[in-house]
Amino acid sequence: MYGLVNLAVEDLVRRQFGDEVWARIKAHAGVTAPEFNRMQTYADSVTYQLVGAASAELGAPAADILRTFGRHWITYARDHGYAHIFKLAGRDLKQFVRNLDNMHTRLGATFPDMDAPSFSVEDNADGSFDVHYYSSRPGLQPFVVGLLEGLALEFDCEAAVSIRDSRASGADHDVFTVAVSPLVGR
Repeated sequence: MYGLVNLAVEDLVRRQFGDEVWARIKAHAGVTAPEFNRMQTYADSVTYQLVGAASAELGAPAADILRTFGRHWITYARDHGYAHIFKLAGRDLKQFVRNLDNMHTRLGATFPDMDAPSFSVEDNADGSFDVHYYSSRPGLQPFVVGLLEGLALEFDCEAAVSIRDSRASGADHDVFTVAVSPLVGR
C-alpha cells in the first residue's frame, strides 16, 4: 500500500489518542521509519501490523479499528488533496460507489503501483443496493463498512451496511447490502 494509507492511520491515531499512543503503536508494529512517504509503496504487512498493534494498544478488536479507519479515510482523503475527485465521482452515495473503479483508474496515473479494489453496484427491490467488493487483500470487510458509512455522511445521509456474502465464508468476493436514509438533524 502507498504511504498515504499509513499516513491516514497515523492521522486517525494522533487525532483521537495523541502522539504518545501513536509512538507506542508504531513501536509495537515494528515500524522504525521516522515517517511515511505518501508516494512510496510499503508492504501491505506494514498496514496490517499497524492495525494489529493499534488493536493491542487500545484494547479494541481489529474489526472496530478498521471500521473507524474506513470512516476516517473518507475525510482524510477529501481533506488531503482529493476533494476535487470526490466532486466528480457522483451526486449521491450509490453513484459515487458505481464510479469508484473510474476514480481508481484516474488515481492510477498518480499512484502507478496501486492495487485498487474493484466495486460494482446492484439495485435491490426494497430500495437498498448491494456493493460487490473485489480485492486481493483479505480481511478488510470492516474497513469497507466504515468507508461506506463515511461516504454516506459526505452525501448527508446515513448508511446501514451489512455483509451479505464474505470471502471468509467461502464466497469469491464480498457483498455488502446498503440501506440509505436521510441524516437526522441536518
